[in-house]
Amino acid sequence: MKIMNYRLFTIIFIFAYSNKWLMKFGVVVFPGSNCDRDTHDALTYDLNQEVIMLWHKDKDLSMFSTEDCIILPGGFSYGDYLRCGAIARFSPMMQSVTEFANTGGKLLGICNGFQILCESHLLPGVLLRNANQQFIGKNIFVKNDSDRIYKLPIAHGEGRYYADEKTLDELEENDQVIFRYCDESGNITAEANPNGASRNIAGICNINRNVFAMMPHPERACSFALGNTDGREILKNLLMTEQLVNQG
Repeated sequence: MKIMNYRLFTIIFIFAYSNKWLMKFGVVVFPGSNCDRDTHDALTYDLNQEVIMLWHKDKDLSMFSTEDCIILPGGFSYGDYLRCGAIARFSPMMQSVTEFANTGGKLLGICNGFQILCESHLLPGVLLRNANQQFIGKNIFVKNDSDRIYKLPIAHGEGRYYADEKTLDELEENDQVIFRYCDESGNITAEANPNGASRNIAGICNINRNVFAMMPHPERACSFALGNTDGREILKNLLMTEQLVNQG
């Protein structure tokens, strides 16, 4: 009986352990963030991960290692005054997040988080007002460099990625464009570009491939209750595998 109980315990432990990635997540909360709880719930309840909420005025990241990931969620940090993300970059937590990324820690910016990363110069380029000058909230399609197509929601007024031609060429040469807007069949067209982003760019990463950002919301596509779980695969592929992180 003791042997059976031990074996049962071992099986349960291995199963539980194998369903947890060997990392934890931090989600930064700014005044005006409105996707921080979405991100927390997607990681905690849909993906069974450990999540720590990080207040913008704090600075302590000692509980994280470079194997972990900090997420800058969507929303309207500091009311989007001046420019989207322009004030958030100066918060105490962002000073620590920048140091974390510069030492190799994983960092993901979603929507407003993308804007903050560009304002913080952790990623090149800038996010401008949508080409139609209107807020856009709808499902769109993007594809990665392996031509995998994902259906994801967007919700932004300043999501039009822009960089000069030299920077855009460098991003493409270094395989730093991780997502492009496309149609349901994967065709990259002007019609499939919801905001007028340069070269249909929906997401990029840094040259060291540990800082990622995207305008669509993968955390809003993780629950079976919503009828779309494409976001699960994105989070796993971007953050939980060695596919992008350790390529140079």
